[in-house]
Amino acid sequence: MAVKPERLRLFYALWPPAPVAESLARWGRAVAQDCGGRALAPEAIHLTLAFLGWLPPERLGAARAAGAAARGEVHALVLDRVRYQARSGIVWAECSQPPAALAALAASLTACLSGSGFGLEARPFAPHVTLVRRARPAAELAPLPPTDWPVQEFALVRSRLGSERAVYETLERFPLRLAR
Repeated sequence: MAVKPERLRLFYALWPPAPVAESLARWGRAVAQDCGGRALAPEAIHLTLAFLGWLPPERLGAARAAGAAARGEVHALVLDRVRYQARSGIVWAECSQPPAALAALAASLTACLSGSGFGLEARPFAPHVTLVRRARPAAELAPLPPTDWPVQEFALVRSRLGSERAVYETLERFPLRLAR
């Protein structure tokens, strides 16, 4: 029987500073008490910019180069709205006014990845931060605590799927430039 070659599950994401991640995780745990499901741990909370999926290891260099070529500016995310999606059982946070710098970063990264031959999802970029999985409907979701997330970099991340939850490994960080 032939040995199946290793593949890497990769994506690009923004990772919040520890105090922001802890605040969001605490909110998620409170919501999970009301509507069941599993709140994400602080170290798992992120905003996905682009999902590459399962790739052979030899594509890692091209993924790193595409990340290095992407351009974006330092900005802040203000997460001020929560949503529940019944179909997937996910509760997430989002910005009622996503910053233009976030959309520009996602567009730049998408262009660099497409130019390097990566196939990406065709759906439009919808920035959100998943906080609870497998939730049941709740009568009402509690408001989020004030969440001001300074964004100074993005990361290329490897996801290792386990029986209970994914484990994330940051492979490379890409700094954003200061706004002019």
